[in-house]
Amino acid sequence: MRRIGFFLLLLLLGALIVGCSSTDTDTGAEKEETGEEKPEVVGEETEKETGLSGEITVWAHPFTGDQETEGAMWDEVIASYEEQTGVKVNFEQIPWANRDQKVLTALAANNGPDVFYVIPDQMPQYADAGMLLALDPYLEGFDIDDFVDTALVSTTWKDELYGLPILQEAYTYLYNVDVIKAIGEDPANLPATWEDFEKWAEKAKDKGFYATSFQGGGSMNGTLYPFLWQAGGDVITADNEVLINNEAGVEAFEFINKMYNEGWIPKDSITALEHDALWEGGKMLAVQGSGISVSRMLSQNLFEFVIAPPMKNKEQLTYGTTGMFVAPINTDNPAAAAEFIKVVTDSDNQKKFNTVTQYIPTRESAKDIFGEQKYLAQLADYTQFALPGVIHPEGRTIMPLIQAELQTMMEGKKTPKEAADAAAKAIEGKIGK
Repeated sequence: MRRIGFFLLLLLLGALIVGCSSTDTDTGAEKEETGEEKPEVVGEETEKETGLSGEITVWAHPFTGDQETEGAMWDEVIASYEEQTGVKVNFEQIPWANRDQKVLTALAANNGPDVFYVIPDQMPQYADAGMLLALDPYLEGFDIDDFVDTALVSTTWKDELYGLPILQEAYTYLYNVDVIKAIGEDPANLPATWEDFEKWAEKAKDKGFYATSFQGGGSMNGTLYPFLWQAGGDVITADNEVLINNEAGVEAFEFINKMYNEGWIPKDSITALEHDALWEGGKMLAVQGSGISVSRMLSQNLFEFVIAPPMKNKEQLTYGTTGMFVAPINTDNPAAAAEFIKVVTDSDNQKKFNTVTQYIPTRESAKDIFGEQKYLAQLADYTQFALPGVIHPEGRTIMPLIQAELQTMMEGKKTPKEAADAAAKAIEGKIGK
């Protein structure tokens, strides 16, 4: 293996531990062994055709609580790769908790995986540290155009492609039909713009309902960022230009401040992590949710709901994470690793993976798996509007700095402009600008 600078890895590991996400989960799904043997001659013939040989180690996480079904899915996906290439796959499912530490420690010791799964706030940190294999040299003739454009945003850093996406989400508003009718509006004509939403929010307040949930103690991905993007703004560019306090950024801060001051969102929105009881109790017009929210609503069967397209101000955008597979720069078998990433994200395997996990495929040709599930099919159509967060090496670590200023504004201690300026100053301090 080519050695990654150990000191550099330790620095990155320290940063990741400090900014580690609080949403790690471990459902403990395990891969099953099929016990089927492939004749030796098949591997030899495949090697001659593809030029690939040897073996690779792949690390992924549990995506469901159904170990048996998920394990069978991985058996199928891996078998398709081994049959095409003759390369043996050693597959290991690792917990979500402490995943950064496990990956970085293994890579520093030169005994890490050849392929592993990452999310958008990890990729630019790894890529900027020189840890990832650039995939562009391995993509000649590859059908990249079938991927949803927004799904590729988080796989690219400074014009280099470091991963291929396998799943997406799209967050948008779910509306309580009973509340819509109570305020005299039409479930078939949902708010499309900020202006539309404000009118509905005022009517909801007048009838004793909250307009929506606001999780001020949670991730900026679900609070500020969608409004920021809808206003035409952004947080920071790859070249460290801080944009959060420009005109669009201030407009997003102002909109959130208005929602709070008008009483459209609950009083504890400054630090709240959820408002499930209010939503499930029929006291709220709408909540922002994704496929997981839809599944929960269908299982609880509390009331009828409808889903609106992502809202628009200057732009029609929302948040939705992307999951991807990448290869480390020090893999012993880069061509085979790159080929696995291509195979696992092809249309057939995305259908298998996302049918089991109930995420949204990142290939347009794989989205027909939700044909009989109207809500997921609707969300699948909205991934074209879903940005994966702030793609920057400091994307994770600047989030609490922004959150603190947003909370200060909602407490009435700063104006929206002052809060946006303070957030910009804090970001500049973090990146050493």
